[in-house]
Amino acid sequence: MKDKRILYVSSEVVPYLPETEISSMSFETPRMVNQQGGQIRIFMPRYGNINERRHQLHEVIRLSGINLVINDLDMPLIIKVASIPKERIQVYFIDNDEYFKRKATFTDENGNLFEDNDERAIFFAKGVIETVKKLNWSPDIIHVHGWLASLLPLYLKQFYKDEPLFNQSKIVTSVYSQSFDETLNKDLINKIKFDGIEEDQIKVLENPTYSSLMKVAIDQSDALIVGSEDIPEDLTKHLKDSKKPVLDYQPKDEFSEAYTNFYNNDVLS
Repeated sequence: MKDKRILYVSSEVVPYLPETEISSMSFETPRMVNQQGGQIRIFMPRYGNINERRHQLHEVIRLSGINLVINDLDMPLIIKVASIPKERIQVYFIDNDEYFKRKATFTDENGNLFEDNDERAIFFAKGVIETVKKLNWSPDIIHVHGWLASLLPLYLKQFYKDEPLFNQSKIVTSVYSQSFDETLNKDLINKIKFDGIEEDQIKVLENPTYSSLMKVAIDQSDALIVGSEDIPEDLTKHLKDSKKPVLDYQPKDEFSEAYTNFYNNDVLS
């Protein structure tokens, strides 16, 4: 992977959030590429339960300060960065007081999904892409982890389809079992249509379940990775029906060679 540029976009990454299948692989995979001489960037949301002082986050003024339009509202984008100790890996955090200041990730104290998780997902996708544009950094691969990041492939392939920086970028999405049982705000599909994205690309989001979100991500990706040993049956079928390169589940302690080969031989070939 020497000199390859890989952008990792994840809803959660250790050590900033507790260890889960997603947060762990969102750290282990870029660390692997970094050790092989690749160039990486990691993006995640700056949730309010991330301890900024302990992890030494600081705002990058030159990257902050633009507004993103979400459902006809201007929402300020704030970019913060931190370095993962001992790994020499920099992580970029997408922040906005309205969406990410609360002291939780996806649910309230009663375990209910936040009503604006749909807008948070749109903001995160747009925020990552706009920041990478400001960095003028053209990735060879964009690897997406977690449902809050799942709209990124859609926005890249549709809303930003004429952006030359990403013309050669290949999108990989990891599909995990880690999900939610409720639905997101039913108005999600209209908020995406507000951005000029055609309804036939997102019709499944009329019922915005976890599986619906991941099906949109699968449809808009170039290659897929099964991130969990067991994933929902309908997603297994959707992966198969996609006719795209799919890497089967790889345990965390032995994924390195398989991921490297998949990147080189299936994604970049």
